Amino acid sequence: MNLPDDTVSTGINDVVSIARDGAIGLIVLDNPPVNAASHALRSGIWKAMETLQADSAIKAIGLYARGRTFIAGADIREFGKPPQDPWLPDLCNFLEDSNKPIVCVLHGTTLGGGLEVALACHARVALAGTRVGLPEVTLGILPGAGGTQRAPRLAGVAASLDLITIGKPISAEQALESGLIDRISEGDPCEIALKAAQDVIAGVLATRRTKDLSTQPDQDAISAMRAKLEKTQPLLFSPHKCVDAVEASSLPLSEGLQEERRLFNACMESPQRAGLIHAFFSERAVAKVPESLATPREVTRIGVIGGGTMGSGIATAALLAGFPVTLSERDQAGLDRGTATIAKNLDGAVKRGKLAAEKRDSILEGRLSTTTDLADLADRDLVIEAVFEDMGVKREIFETLDKVTRPGAILASNTSYLDINEIAAVTSRPEDVIGLHFFSPAHIMRLMEVVVADKTGADVVATGFSLARKLKKIAVRSGVCDGFIGNRIMTFYKKAADYMMMDGASPEEIDTAITGFGFAMGPYQVADLAGLDISWAANKRRAATRPAEERYIPIADQICEQGWFGRKTGQGFYVYDEKAPRPNPDALTIIDQERDKAGVAPRAFTQGEIVDRFVTAMILEATRVLEEGIALRPIDIDAVFLFGYGFPRFRGGPMHTADQIGAGELVRRIEAYAQEDAYYWQVPELLRNMAERDGSFAEMNEGT
Repeated sequence: MNLPDDTVSTGINDVVSIARDGAIGLIVLDNPPVNAASHALRSGIWKAMETLQADSAIKAIGLYARGRTFIAGADIREFGKPPQDPWLPDLCNFLEDSNKPIVCVLHGTTLGGGLEVALACHARVALAGTRVGLPEVTLGILPGAGGTQRAPRLAGVAASLDLITIGKPISAEQALESGLIDRISEGDPCEIALKAAQDVIAGVLATRRTKDLSTQPDQDAISAMRAKLEKTQPLLFSPHKCVDAVEASSLPLSEGLQEERRLFNACMESPQRAGLIHAFFSERAVAKVPESLATPREVTRIGVIGGGTMGSGIATAALLAGFPVTLSERDQAGLDRGTATIAKNLDGAVKRGKLAAEKRDSILEGRLSTTTDLADLADRDLVIEAVFEDMGVKREIFETLDKVTRPGAILASNTSYLDINEIAAVTSRPEDVIGLHFFSPAHIMRLMEVVVADKTGADVVATGFSLARKLKKIAVRSGVCDGFIGNRIMTFYKKAADYMMMDGASPEEIDTAITGFGFAMGPYQVADLAGLDISWAANKRRAATRPAEERYIPIADQICEQGWFGRKTGQGFYVYDEKAPRPNPDALTIIDQERDKAGVAPRAFTQGEIVDRFVTAMILEATRVLEEGIALRPIDIDAVFLFGYGFPRFRGGPMHTADQIGAGELVRRIEAYAQEDAYYWQVPELLRNMAERDGSFAEMNEGT
């Protein structure tokens, strides 16, 4: 909406202006793309407030933003830099102390500092569809501009704890019900700001300063949240400090704000904050690849070959993103199983609130088609092969696809380990062939490795990244090697766990240590979940080329020989039945037998020793992946493990963790472990050079 013709508008700076309409003063924010709370925005609001407060004709002030959202949070370009005056806490206090009533109009996603600005105003109106939140906890900090003190005064302790410790946005309706906002309106932000300010002058819309309100004590809610966090997030720092800050809202506002600042500073000094910030930036950094300047090919129709768990998951992800999908299988029975799995996946999306129930059937009936003839994929723009890991089968499929698909169609393999160059070589168009390695379950997991073969076209790589965005996934570029980035590194560090198991640590002890480090599951819990037969097949495939010097642990193979593949067969390293999972005594017997055969005298490992060896092995192989150019940068490896392998987000990823440990200490560890196994524990030259010059992996990320 345009301002009335008689409205006088004045620019304060490039992103803030003021307008006057009779007794109403408007502060207009326009800092694309998301009106971030940059220094220019903060200083502009401050100057605008000073100007309007000094104008005796102004009786009420309306604050609103142009564009797609009100203030959506801090300016990420200012992360890690010293704050510039006016900083946000002072601005919020200045707004609250205004001698003229201020009403704020919210729209879009009003998050973090944006919501704190709104809470400091004297009334809040939201457009329908607005979402508000205080997500600072996801970055390892807490709301530091009054959010932990003003929210409880408006919405109560219990609702504020949920908002602040979880960090997820809530709807305008939820915010109205809790008391965070005062009204929901339809229309243009400018129009609503004028109307709301008029209502303030007329006494129709009540205003209040939060410092004049008291928080209703709720010790039960405080205690319940503390107990919940001790159970669900015992390793995290900032959620517990958030509870402390909300508890301080029972103090006078000035004292509560001081305590909030003290707790905020404690969070800022925590290593977890650095790790979480690094994880936050990794999502953006991985999109910067050499091929990003190429124009992606248009993909409107997708084919998926294979109706198993992976193929059905990939098809589900594409269907949910709006693509028509043709699913191909060898026979009708396979198609029936695949279709049933897709239907089950969609039912899960409905249950999780990711899909409207009424859309479920229309997706199955309107977007999904099936076939047992690969020739029916002739009109697809992209075909993703997702059959089992057998090079002969994959080569045969790609030979056929080369003949039946249209020129320019992209041919992708979802292989987890196999050589994309070898697959591409059987086609007449290797430039159209790429690896798109999804992670299971493919319709839920966010990571996708884009595996670039020697002859893959730049536009095909760009298309892989474009597809990932449409599927709401995080794509990471990988070169070709056995296992690419993630599975190659995982295969290596799993050996470190196996060596400790052979030498005396039980699978349960190892899993306990790794979950204590922050992983959701330990390596043997993961192996049982994925299926021990998968690694068994890979072990047999690699047997012919396994170096004679390598120490090989056959324990998992021996478990598989019994027909025990993990969860899907009811037992593996653990037993799975109606009771809680527990160590499999028969697997422990196999471990003892293998130790006896190898002449191993078991020794004890502390939890710290287990973690040190496991993480050091991960970093060691990750460094080799960097040396060989399989990964572009350390932050790409961090993203793979954060979003695909459950690496604890607050630790920032293996390469960020490596910098926390230090290159010198890592070299010392590897050389000490090499006294036991000089073949496995070898210091990469990149790491040794880094230690000699006191360098870091972070230096290799500069410019990303």
